[in-house]
Amino acid sequence: MSHQSELISTDINAYLAQHERKEMLRFLTCGNVDDGKSTLIGRLLHDSKMIYEDQLAAVQADSVKSGTTGAGKIDLALLVDGLQAEREQGITIDVAYRYFSTSTRKFIIADTPGHEQYTRNMATGASTCDLAIILIDARYGVQTQTKRHSFIASLLGIQHIIVAVNKMDLVAYSEDVFNKIKQDYLSFISTLDLHDNCFIPMSALDGDNVVNRSDNMPWFTGLPLMEALNTIQIANDHNFDDARFPVQYVNRPNLDFRGFCGTVASGVFHKGDVITALPSGKSSKIKAIVTYNGDIPEAFPPMAVTFTLEDEIDVSRGDMLIGKDQAAPVVSDKFRASIVWMAEKPLTPGRQYAIKLATRKVYGSISLIHHRIDVNTLEHHDANELKLNEIGSCTVSVNAPVVFDPYKNSKWTGSFIIIDRLSNGTFGAGMITGITGDEALQPVSAAERAARFSQTATAIALTGTNAKTLAYQLERKLFDNGHAATILEIPSAALVVAIKNAGLLCLCIENSGLADMNFDASKQSIDDIYSVLKDTKIIF
Repeated sequence: MSHQSELISTDINAYLAQHERKEMLRFLTCGNVDDGKSTLIGRLLHDSKMIYEDQLAAVQADSVKSGTTGAGKIDLALLVDGLQAEREQGITIDVAYRYFSTSTRKFIIADTPGHEQYTRNMATGASTCDLAIILIDARYGVQTQTKRHSFIASLLGIQHIIVAVNKMDLVAYSEDVFNKIKQDYLSFISTLDLHDNCFIPMSALDGDNVVNRSDNMPWFTGLPLMEALNTIQIANDHNFDDARFPVQYVNRPNLDFRGFCGTVASGVFHKGDVITALPSGKSSKIKAIVTYNGDIPEAFPPMAVTFTLEDEIDVSRGDMLIGKDQAAPVVSDKFRASIVWMAEKPLTPGRQYAIKLATRKVYGSISLIHHRIDVNTLEHHDANELKLNEIGSCTVSVNAPVVFDPYKNSKWTGSFIIIDRLSNGTFGAGMITGITGDEALQPVSAAERAARFSQTATAIALTGTNAKTLAYQLERKLFDNGHAATILEIPSAALVVAIKNAGLLCLCIENSGLADMNFDASKQSIDDIYSVLKDTKIIF
């Protein structure tokens, strides 16, 4: 394998130490469906001799049964598309990770799906990456998913982009086709925060410009993909200025040791540095920086370490240690963020979720959706909810102050996930853009009340025998299903108006003159009434 050296046979410990010190590059492949993402990774591994013989034999056998490259050719995409559904359909569904190394670097590859319905999988795979390879089919040029994935890469702060114009063999290796696609892509990303862009024409199926230079495209003078991956500079991508250390665990093995464990999010901490714990604001000095291999003089991203302090200040999980004389993070219970929604159930303002930001978990809601972003045109549209795979700019309100930085300053202290409180599933991912403005303090609108309670404020009269009993039973059914209603046994016009202005359902007993809807309790059951309210969109 290409990362082997003479040391592996002469001094295994020196070889392992050398391998451990190699720089790590995490990257993903993304783009439209059938652009050749999995084939590219398979070709990258194959041509760089990163595949074991038994793996290659298994792929050769599977190519006969599940391959999509035609008779006599190995379908290298099967190296990463391992799910039966993926092989049956010839597409990528889940994120597949592969690991390899060269003499200079270690790599983790995330092969992400191209279908729109799996955009959330792409966002998950991209969240930890330093670089994105965006594939474009040379026959079709820039497509909708190309734009979607480029926008998400920009949103997630990926600083390095390699645009791989694939399947050049199907357009006769045309330089004009390559140049047109390059100009179209640059035109689209002109307003995005993507600056380090590299364009490579290639054929992943045949190996042109993947590991070795292509004789079919002598007009291209740039680096092939493998060489570009080996040489791209990522050392300065981390924020080494603002010292941030989210506390993950308080380690107290005995009476003589109390350490604070976590991963350095940004900046550099030195033994003896003055630190401040937030949100308490208490300060102390770093007594020691402890690791498994002994104490060290300094720690920087992304090192996992334990700090011991000279003073016994109160620090617990979810707190953040910051350096002295640096720009302080924001401590607030409100912030503005871009949110990628990942659940089938839409995001609606007011619904309560668990919010996990760094090591701190709080509860809160999205109090306002400012706009939804059309990823195809980058235009902003009004929205009162976010559906699956949609992206919006929102104000988030939480029930306790949290410590954060804007995402562009610190990825690890400026990102969060949204967790459903019942299923414990991850419903969304957010990138903090800053503190909220005055718009968050505007009067509550009728639309916001409707979204909060999933209902349209309505006065409902129940008449006939057993009306009072039915009203209380209906109130219970509505309440159990997340709606808000109240009963007026002696209704008055002023009270009905006030209740409707509050966004509630007003259940009036007997007095049908004040109601928007009337039901005869002697003829209709609770289920009948509830179904009518559903059908007429009073509740939703």
